[in-house]
Amino acid sequence: MRVYLPATLEMVQGLSAGGDEIFMPLGGTGFAVTPALREAYTSGDDEELGEAALREAALASLRLLSAPSDSDLPLRRVVVVADADATVRSDLDDAVVKVSGGVALADIVAVHVDGADAEKSVRAAVDVIDAADMGDEDAELAVGDVEDHDLGWYATQELPFLLELL
Repeated sequence: MRVYLPATLEMVQGLSAGGDEIFMPLGGTGFAVTPALREAYTSGDDEELGEAALREAALASLRLLSAPSDSDLPLRRVVVVADADATVRSDLDDAVVKVSGGVALADIVAVHVDGADAEKSVRAAVDVIDAADMGDEDAELAVGDVEDHDLGWYATQELPFLLELL
């Protein structure tokens, strides 16, 4: 199953260094084109539904970025895309899946990362993500602003160069 795993630059840094051959999604949480997601959309092909799952993973990446960190890396949403075994979490949102264990580097298809132009919006959204979850309209607008930025696509071989240029 194609899964979209929320991450941070810090989480993928080990992959680019060649040290980690396994990516460990936090709590095994991922997003995918599930039967419930298909049902939620009245139209759309697999590519469009995959984009919806990617957006959900990018939103979850904001939550990961809101956790305290000592990293000097910039705040950018990251989504690791992989082919992995996953089970649907029907008790949660339509696209949520659970990946058991880690994902081998060989199973990672790509990594999506915000560009530098998104950093200001990402920082603003990270600061208010909890308030947005609680219905604060201004916070929801800040989160919406970051969703206006497209994530760049990177092959796993490009990660060392991406991280070096940050």
